[in-house]
Amino acid sequence: MTHQPQATARQPAPGDRVMIGLSGGVDSAVAAHRLIEQGYRVEALFMKNWEEDDAPGYCAAAQDLADATAVAQRLGIALRTVNFATEYWDQVFESFLADYRALRTPNPDVLCNREIKFRAFLDHALGLGADWIATGHYARITRDSDGCRLRLCADPNKDQTYFLYLLDQSQLGHALFPLADLTKPQVRTIARGLGLDNAEKRDSTGICFIGERRFRDFLARYLPREPGPIETPDGRRLGEHQGLTYYTIGQRQGLGVGGVLGGTDAPWFVAAKDPGRNALILVQGGDHPLLQSQSLAADHLHWIRGLPPGPLPFPCEARLRHRQPLQACIITMISDQGCEVRFVEPQRAVAPGQAVVFYAGDTCLGGATVERAMSP
Repeated sequence: MTHQPQATARQPAPGDRVMIGLSGGVDSAVAAHRLIEQGYRVEALFMKNWEEDDAPGYCAAAQDLADATAVAQRLGIALRTVNFATEYWDQVFESFLADYRALRTPNPDVLCNREIKFRAFLDHALGLGADWIATGHYARITRDSDGCRLRLCADPNKDQTYFLYLLDQSQLGHALFPLADLTKPQVRTIARGLGLDNAEKRDSTGICFIGERRFRDFLARYLPREPGPIETPDGRRLGEHQGLTYYTIGQRQGLGVGGVLGGTDAPWFVAAKDPGRNALILVQGGDHPLLQSQSLAADHLHWIRGLPPGPLPFPCEARLRHRQPLQACIITMISDQGCEVRFVEPQRAVAPGQAVVFYAGDTCLGGATVERAMSP
């Protein structure tokens, strides 16, 4: 069963059947509780999406399922399980690896939201008779006669609209975000009051659905190590890297470069990759000119409402990473799916493959994938 676009956004109402994605974490647990309080008929679904390894300390899927089961029992709701490992591999992980092979820095959470949480999960839930799906994302949806708007949530430190910019009207039209008006400390307080065992469980980090691990070692299982020289922009050799795929623009940690004779003590940062010579280019100081870009080219442009919010060139705000303060910019189309984004202030460490996400006030408009940075 596939979901279809809606011309007018339907409003949720008590008594509607909601399937919540229960991950085992505190956010989805409190989201489920709030739905119950609001009068919805709530069921839960636990998704397992990674089967390549289940070593302790990595995915910890078994522990997450145990936590989700305990939450469902505490709240008195039914819990189903589903395995989307094939969909995750085909729709998310293969793209993730392809980007790294192309020396880009992908953001798998963005694709994972579109393809797994709001496509595979949504279709599965609707097929089971649900009216809505819900998740523990920190974001807000408003609905009117023109459709759905994705908006910033109450907690600016947790807002996740950056990771949701690829969603469309059909996906948002079936989604509920019960944590929209809460901060993370408030969520934990509610969980403690409910006696949930996962009230203090720390937030998950790492790759979406794969978890925390030694990233370079993990990537080396799928992409070969190809060592090469680490150099300064003027060609001085600083050492040897393990493979250009393992580094991202702006990276500071894990470079294996100490002080340089006659140099300063300023930290080193990745400024560029030279695939022709398999060289990694480093500069000193986070404000080095080679780390600054006044504009960027982006492709795969996506508007949440389906169309640009106004005539282009279009002034708005954007962010290049989660939690970055919004930056004033102007968007100009350069192809059917490509645009140039010019910022009022230069931006640091623009990395190809990452997302640039657009906003107007508290509304997320959509975004695009960074293709290349442009110098000031």
